[in-house]
Amino acid sequence: MLNTLKKHAKSAMLVSITAAMTFSFSGHSSAKPLGATTASFQTVTEIEDWGAAVTKVIVDINTPIPQSSVLEETFQVHVKRSDNRLANPFLEEGYRKVTDAYVSDAKGKPAVRGKYVVLEMEIGPSVSLGSPLNYYGRNLWIETDYTITQTKDIVYESGTISGLTISKSNGEIRELIEDFSTGSFTHEDTTLTYANYEPQKTKGVEKNPLVIWLHGGGEGGTDATIPLAANKATAFASDEIQAYFDGAHVLVPQTPTRWMEGFTGNADGTSIYQEALIALIEDYVANHKDVDPNRIYIGGASNGGYMTMLMIRDYPQYFAAAFPVCEGLRDWLISDADIQALKETPIWFVHAKNDTTLLPDQNTVPTYNRLLAAGATNVHLSLFDDVHDTSGLYKNADGTPHQYPGHWSWIYVYNNDPVTTINGKSTTIMEWMAAQSK
Repeated sequence: MLNTLKKHAKSAMLVSITAAMTFSFSGHSSAKPLGATTASFQTVTEIEDWGAAVTKVIVDINTPIPQSSVLEETFQVHVKRSDNRLANPFLEEGYRKVTDAYVSDAKGKPAVRGKYVVLEMEIGPSVSLGSPLNYYGRNLWIETDYTITQTKDIVYESGTISGLTISKSNGEIRELIEDFSTGSFTHEDTTLTYANYEPQKTKGVEKNPLVIWLHGGGEGGTDATIPLAANKATAFASDEIQAYFDGAHVLVPQTPTRWMEGFTGNADGTSIYQEALIALIEDYVANHKDVDPNRIYIGGASNGGYMTMLMIRDYPQYFAAAFPVCEGLRDWLISDADIQALKETPIWFVHAKNDTTLLPDQNTVPTYNRLLAAGATNVHLSLFDDVHDTSGLYKNADGTPHQYPGHWSWIYVYNNDPVTTINGKSTTIMEWMAAQSK
């Protein structure tokens, strides 16, 4: 009897062990691995010529997989864009086109093995689904609700992953924007927000120049990242432009409304923000001892170009150079005495002939000609026929470069495209600016 009980116990134990092994194997190769329900993603925003674009998502699938286990078809990416400023916030929704997929580390760097998957997506000046901003009176970050859906199995040595639907956001990465700090400054009753970039300390360099950029009319408000994102002002902190200056501070002030808001009306030749702006600049210089006061440069686009003109008109000995872009100060508001003050500062104007927002023949061109007639020796003008893509990446259906609105000539500045001949040498706008010193 005892032997019989032992045989039954042994048989039961074998059945249990077999069942446990079967359960363990099934769990190891199950369709959804341990932790799949906590899968999440991060969006990556980069600043392009036309503004901000979500270029990729980094998906955390919580399971290490090899490099070759994902393809472009493995996931679909859906986005819904909404702007809560609107009575009907919904803007659009649809599927982003996935252009590349690969296994990566947590920062999105390709890896031989990892638990992250990067999905790169199509972007372009006409791909509105990729934009995390919306213009409604002014630019603003909006709601972009992403859902990543797995459509093909991920087969790897330990099993299969299938059926993932991921809508949990783990935040976002804003490239270059995150290299800037933000703050606010109050002068009397006026508060300006700002973003600033501090260069890495270069051995042997005790002083660094300061580049000031004044935003356009659509970037006002109280979120200082908007002037960085809506028009690619992050370019001033890029390695390419920083190299011209051996490292430069970048200050991007932001007005609550528009720089053109004058004391008697819009663009009347004054600005209610001018005193606060010069106070902010002086405060920044005073609190950053490595700023070279002999190399402070100021520029801006449109509304910001207007303010650039006011600043060099009224503080002619302060700035080492200015670069007003599609500037909005009407020439008839500039007196002959103003011309004498303006010519004290080296200036490089940038405008496009087909600008219908601020006509170059009413602003930039006559002012430039008056400066030459007044004897200005360091004034330049880049007057482009139009504003088009120069990267070769974005084309019209007929193969010609994509056309931007004619007012967008700031794109050329961010890409250092303006060129002139100085002392027999072809010189870009950034080379010229970096060489200016009081």
